[in-house]
Amino acid sequence: MRGSHRGCILGGVPERISEVTALLAEVLAPRAPLTVIVDGGDPGAAAAFASRLAAAFPPASRAWSIDAVLGLTGPGAGGFDSALNVLEPATDQVLVYLRGGPRNRFTAGDGERRAQVVIDNRDPEWPVIRHVHPDLADPDRWYLSESRAFFAARAANWDVKFGDDMPAYAQAVREAGVRPGDVAIDVGCGTGRALPALAAAAGPAGRVIGLDFTPDMLTEASRAGRDAAATLVVADARRLPLAAAAVDVVFAAGLVNHLPDPVAGLAELARVTRPGGRLAIFHPIGRAALATRHGRTLRPDEPLSEARLAPLLADAGWTVTHYEDGDDRFLALATRA
Repeated sequence: MRGSHRGCILGGVPERISEVTALLAEVLAPRAPLTVIVDGGDPGAAAAFASRLAAAFPPASRAWSIDAVLGLTGPGAGGFDSALNVLEPATDQVLVYLRGGPRNRFTAGDGERRAQVVIDNRDPEWPVIRHVHPDLADPDRWYLSESRAFFAARAANWDVKFGDDMPAYAQAVREAGVRPGDVAIDVGCGTGRALPALAAAAGPAGRVIGLDFTPDMLTEASRAGRDAAATLVVADARRLPLAAAAVDVVFAAGLVNHLPDPVAGLAELARVTRPGGRLAIFHPIGRAALATRHGRTLRPDEPLSEARLAPLLADAGWTVTHYEDGDDRFLALATRA
């Protein structure tokens, strides 16, 4: 992680923590009276975050109850369950869950699913908001800035950590059906691992565009020389700077799970794709392996589950032609209706 993302101290409190708690206080302040319950993270993390969140509220609001609650002993093998699993959401109560630490690996229950706000707190000096229930705040209020904060802090080491999956990307591109002369886009391209394969498939008569909303990711793509394979554009996947029906193939690796509204995001991909165009949704490991890596339980209601993805794509204007969720990769292919 780059040094510029650490050591930013403002009045003795890391600046990133101040940014996150100020944003949450701004979102929650109009909802008074309110009880905010913070759970999860490493031991002591909930109490520390709750204290900083309480201090971020306007003075008139600090009489509110902002509590840190401990994980409860779960029913299986003495493991931990989240306290959020036994607290019912209420109009005067907001549940905040911190990802990270041993209580992010529950033997039972799923506190994160119950929470209205989810914070990635694996690095306590660089917390990032990953979910806010739309009843609390429109995604436009937090999604872009917080997602950029999440990926910018990881960009410099991304290829060091994941660079060995380039052959898997190349194979997925082959199966996506890119033809010579096609216009192909990689939405959420990150450091551009799919771009060389897309450019090779589209050939000199085609065009490849890599789009990502995190400038740091595109900087790393250029540093790796992948800007020679594609035009790199800073862009939000929810509002692509492309004309309707301008694209033959959309490649999207690791994108859908990061969209605050998957249906709207998939519809935007459909908008820029010509009728009969193709979509490839890819990840270099399967859903179960990815859930294990992140220390969470795989759920059947997730957007990329087979039962959910087909109707989501259909609602957005796509028809599924292939679905594969194995140990070593995830690949779903669809055609624009």
